[in-house]
Amino acid sequence: MLPDYITKTVPRPASVRGAWYTNTAPTYAGIFLWIGFYQAIASGTLNNAGLGVSILALCVAALLSFALFYYAPAMLGMKTGLPLYVIGSSTFGSRGGYLIPGLLMGALQVGWFSVSTDLSTTFILKGLNAPSEPGSWSYTLIAIVWAYTLAAIAAVGIRYVARVAIFINMIPFLMILVVFFKTSSGFQNYVPPESHPWLGFVLMIQIVTGFFATAGAAGADFGMENRDKRDVRLGGLFGIAVAILFVGGLILVSMAGAHSTHPGLQSFDFDALVGVVGGLLATIMFFLYAVASIPGGCFCAFIMGNSFSTMMPGLKRTSVILAGVTVSIILAATGMASHLIPFFQIIGASFGPVCGAILADYLLSGKKWSGPREGINLAGYGAWAVGFVVGIIPFLPIPDDVKTYAQPATVYSAIAGFLVYIALAKAGLQSKTVKLEAQTAS
Repeated sequence: MLPDYITKTVPRPASVRGAWYTNTAPTYAGIFLWIGFYQAIASGTLNNAGLGVSILALCVAALLSFALFYYAPAMLGMKTGLPLYVIGSSTFGSRGGYLIPGLLMGALQVGWFSVSTDLSTTFILKGLNAPSEPGSWSYTLIAIVWAYTLAAIAAVGIRYVARVAIFINMIPFLMILVVFFKTSSGFQNYVPPESHPWLGFVLMIQIVTGFFATAGAAGADFGMENRDKRDVRLGGLFGIAVAILFVGGLILVSMAGAHSTHPGLQSFDFDALVGVVGGLLATIMFFLYAVASIPGGCFCAFIMGNSFSTMMPGLKRTSVILAGVTVSIILAATGMASHLIPFFQIIGASFGPVCGAILADYLLSGKKWSGPREGINLAGYGAWAVGFVVGIIPFLPIPDDVKTYAQPATVYSAIAGFLVYIALAKAGLQSKTVKLEAQTAS
């Protein structure tokens, strides 16, 4: 007997799908326009590697995000019309799929929502010219009001958020351009304060791929909205690769220019660039960035509730959202959500091997979905376990030079998951498939 989350899922019919520029590309681009992607993208990268090496690393990260993390899940979604948690039942088993990617995706949304809450609260307080440190009464109060408001929207009005999200995405798009034109002058004169090009290079790849890992696996959900391979490829190339280069490139050039013309500037975080703009415009931009975070926060809360309620039908989606948001507020108020790069490490370690294992399963199955597998697929779980250990090496108590060469940990974790899955499958540890009616979309 297959679980309900598999048997009751109806494939997305081809007749209601759209072109890549109406779904995949703008939605993915919106992910990279979110402040969470580029708030710390220059920290540890630009100040160590310089502008040229950092942009080169950005190009490598863009290609890896497309090819290693997105492409296989998206193709499977397009070919079957099925979402990630069903697609994952081939790689991790019909029972194993409850935890990975099902509940794991939901659990990580708690972390993403805490990051969104932290950034929005911080920007609101900066706009008010008030102390923005986590833990203060003003921070905690705004975080609570903000988070529970978004939770309510996610629970009852997510369809309205989806309708306006594409317009709200224009806010950060325009503000990135404003910051670029205000601060980029003199970027060609930038000299990094430190000279550790390799460290900056690999850290840039880690930041981008760590940020993208869960969205890459969710390529299955994007792919089920695509009509054919062309949509999958073009949607990914423009929505992921081009968006990474556009957003990340403009931020890096802006940061280089700001540090060249403002020698006293110390921070490499994006909000420092907004501060350089200064005046009333900076105040308005802080508030607008909070507004621009609304769709992303709502979608995080919605996915959180949907993941848990789908895998555990006894749980009500609204109750799950409220519980998860409460945990997110605690993470934000205690300051844990403000450490973006370590958070990206955890995300990458958790979902890097998921993407690697799905890619291996996709290739071993002849670039098609083989269907759900019995119970727990040991090949998938073994691949995830090894990949996760590889992904958390930078957190281990080891010498700093070893940690440097353990980056980009998300990429290494995905490669480890890929190789281990193939090895275990060849060794006979891949579960048998279970016949499922209507495995492909009509």
